[in-house]
Amino acid sequence: MDRREFLGGAAALAGATALPGIARAQGAELSFFYPVAVGGPITKLIDAYATGFEKDNAGVKVKPIYAGTYQETIVKALTAHKSGTPPVLSVLLSTDMFTLIDEEAIVPFDDFIKTDEDRKWLAGFYPGFMENSQTGGKTWGIPFQRSTVVLYWNKELFKEAGLDPEKPPKDWAEQVEFAQKLTKRDASGNVTQWGIQIPSSGFPYWLFQGLTTQAGAILANSAGDKTDYANPAVIEALQYWVDLSQKYKVHPPGIVEWGTTPRDFFEKKVAMMWTTTGNLTNVRANAKFPFGVGVLPAGKKPGSPTGGGNFYLSKKATRAEQEAAFKFVRWITTPERAAQWSIDTGYVGVTPASYETEAMKTYVAGFPQAIVARDQLSSAVAELSTHENQRVTKALNDGLQAALTGTKTPQKAMEEAQAEAERILKPYR
Repeated sequence: MDRREFLGGAAALAGATALPGIARAQGAELSFFYPVAVGGPITKLIDAYATGFEKDNAGVKVKPIYAGTYQETIVKALTAHKSGTPPVLSVLLSTDMFTLIDEEAIVPFDDFIKTDEDRKWLAGFYPGFMENSQTGGKTWGIPFQRSTVVLYWNKELFKEAGLDPEKPPKDWAEQVEFAQKLTKRDASGNVTQWGIQIPSSGFPYWLFQGLTTQAGAILANSAGDKTDYANPAVIEALQYWVDLSQKYKVHPPGIVEWGTTPRDFFEKKVAMMWTTTGNLTNVRANAKFPFGVGVLPAGKKPGSPTGGGNFYLSKKATRAEQEAAFKFVRWITTPERAAQWSIDTGYVGVTPASYETEAMKTYVAGFPQAIVARDQLSSAVAELSTHENQRVTKALNDGLQAALTGTKTPQKAMEEAQAEAERILKPYR
């Protein structure tokens, strides 16, 4: 998901310079939007890609624009589109696809697929990531920094609690049982260590989709014009999340912050956390204890949503700019670069071929946790995405937070969220 921060400072500006890969007239200056990952030395990574690409494309000058969170960036991207000066290339959420199409802000990549090599490249991405990249028979986004939700656990705390440090909970019941053993209270009854945290700020719907998928529900149809928030399985999933804090008292009450959850994990304030695989490098660098990474515990079935960002091409750019940006997208998603990006950030390699590279094989041999998110793709579903995506998602987020803070029952919260989504989406059917 990885939506908290953006690159900043001179190093970031230098690093971002090559991203659209414009090989137009000498001295051409073009702009693009780029959101940063949760953790890791992203500016240095982008800088290295910039240097490598610029060696092959002399005279490229690109002006990066940093515009806040992913949510803020889509607003600014659309504003720039309406004013006539959008960036040529943007990395925006895969879930922004319908919004960008509705606003006629982007062009499909299919127009630039000309050779057998191009066709082979396009067919080479994981199908799970293409679910949020294609619609109506066209490819509107190219997967770049993509993720799933995974479970992280502190092996030392598992051992202290009498649990096998190598075995995470395999289902919802075990998740509660383990969390009860991992929750610690002082003499006054105050919690000093929580069993589990599932963040509920920013974009709670994404973490919630792990629970709804496991409960056997799909939140929206593939056409992006209908939601199913009031499905009994969705309500069951929300009740389970609420019960973790209100019934079992193994999860902090109220809203758990996305941004501080990894820090709570590092400081041993929580023993298990759900977060993006995009946090993997961050956790590896900052956890001063052995940790495990596993697929999310199953409900009726296993499952997680995919997440993260795609490349999009501006409709208002010139054909030459679009061609050059396409060239860069091809360049940065080669198996070797996709593998290195995954190794350096924790994002999932976007193609099976990236896992066949020597670099990735070596990395995974020494750090097997890196393969979990890829293996989870077999049970992953598309991240919630609809027309009017911001408003439809907000309806769900508001409902989730109302239930988690105890102001509404899960059933009432989801029925009201569904009614609001229905009102927003009705014109699109």
